[in-house]
Amino acid sequence: VTLLYAFLHMRPSLKYFDKMRCLRKRSAVSFLGVLVICLLFMNLYIEDGYVLEGDKQIIRETATHQLNPERYVHTFKDLSNFSGSINISYRYLAGTPLPRKRYLTIGLSSVKRKKGNYLLETIKSIFEQSSYEELKEIAVVVQLADFDSAWCEGMVQDISQKFAHHIIAGRLIVIHVPEEYYPVLDGLKRNYNDPEDRVKFRSKQNVDYAFLLNFCANLSDYYVMLEDDVRCSKNFLTTIKKVITSREGSYWVTLEFSKLGYIGKLYHSHDLPRLAHFLLMFYQEMPCDWLLIHFRGLLAQKEVIRFKPSLFQHMGYYSSYKGAENKLKDDDFEEESFDIPDNPPANLHTNMNVFENYEVSKAYSSIDEYFWGKAPSTGDFYGIVFEKPIKISKIKVVTGTEDRQNDILHHGALEVGEKIVGSKKGRQCTTYLRLGEFKNGNFEITDVEHKVLFDINCMRILVTKSQKEWLIIRSISIWTSQTTNQ
Repeated sequence: VTLLYAFLHMRPSLKYFDKMRCLRKRSAVSFLGVLVICLLFMNLYIEDGYVLEGDKQIIRETATHQLNPERYVHTFKDLSNFSGSINISYRYLAGTPLPRKRYLTIGLSSVKRKKGNYLLETIKSIFEQSSYEELKEIAVVVQLADFDSAWCEGMVQDISQKFAHHIIAGRLIVIHVPEEYYPVLDGLKRNYNDPEDRVKFRSKQNVDYAFLLNFCANLSDYYVMLEDDVRCSKNFLTTIKKVITSREGSYWVTLEFSKLGYIGKLYHSHDLPRLAHFLLMFYQEMPCDWLLIHFRGLLAQKEVIRFKPSLFQHMGYYSSYKGAENKLKDDDFEEESFDIPDNPPANLHTNMNVFENYEVSKAYSSIDEYFWGKAPSTGDFYGIVFEKPIKISKIKVVTGTEDRQNDILHHGALEVGEKIVGSKKGRQCTTYLRLGEFKNGNFEITDVEHKVLFDINCMRILVTKSQKEWLIIRSISIWTSQTTNQ
């Protein structure tokens, strides 16, 4: 202030400056503007110097829902290094610490609803849809995240009475985080023009999830988040294990088993501390499902990896926010047990002209994507070389899509091979046995282990007649009866 006052009241005495009065005034205004800007930046630096510039940029971009994952993936990894847990004291309302680490933890966070309550049905569905062997590998953690102690006590009594044997067996834990551990939830930023009570609800929900993730970080190898109004598919754990096995060797942050909200999102447990810190860092910026998209992108998973059919279905009719109606349903959900393929690890190759990024791997996964090749000729093939010789019980191949029903394999056969050898073109089989022809673009065969007497090393889809149409291989599904040692 003194500097600015002195500057404004300077009176040069030289005649030269008197002659340049107009120029002096213009220069004074310009210099004053520059000086004020410099002082403002110095003030910002002094007040916020403890905040890393990378953090500032992430916070600014997140607030506008425009995080740039490619730009900040390395920055986020280096800045956060959030491997440690958040310092919170949890109350055990039911159950005790797990005696051993499990394969999968299922996390639920629940609050009091103005209409309806689905928590007990959700817990019941988890246990009823799991076999005895699957129950040995799961832990269910329920967080009662409401500040109404009477409601929490009532829910604990209901849960304890209905699921006492699961609590005793160490499969079910009910926890609570006292209100004093929560950050400010009033007077938050109203991003996206949300009403104040909506901002408070979704911001608290982010904190609820962060505390739940933090608790579950060391309980298992993997973690799946469900909401408290969900119905499960039969033997969902077995399906999840098969999917994880099929992704072995590939990088992923989030696998999705439902397309709705924060339902059926699977993580490596070692990522949970970082995700918990991330949700806390931006708890007031946006809803959790948007934050999850940014988290996935910041850790370099660009595309959604979602599996069909869905394993979890939203069943609540009334939302936990104001009791509003919520009729959302996942039309890809299948409740009854379905026969998911094993698709053992394999190397894939083709001599067809592949269109853009519709590469061979997209036909061999259970993700909703496909291989697409330009018009194939006689002798073209799609080859699979298994990492280990296998016994196959069933094979199913589907070509074409609903949008491109003519891009099927019009003339083709499916063959399996043995006696694998190495060559300049990679490992391949020397002899093949034809199992049958494609019909209307599809192929399916069962009881393969009774029709093929050798251990199968290779499988290939062979084009037996050239076609002008392009070829989409939508899915290749293989069920194994056993794996042999090479």
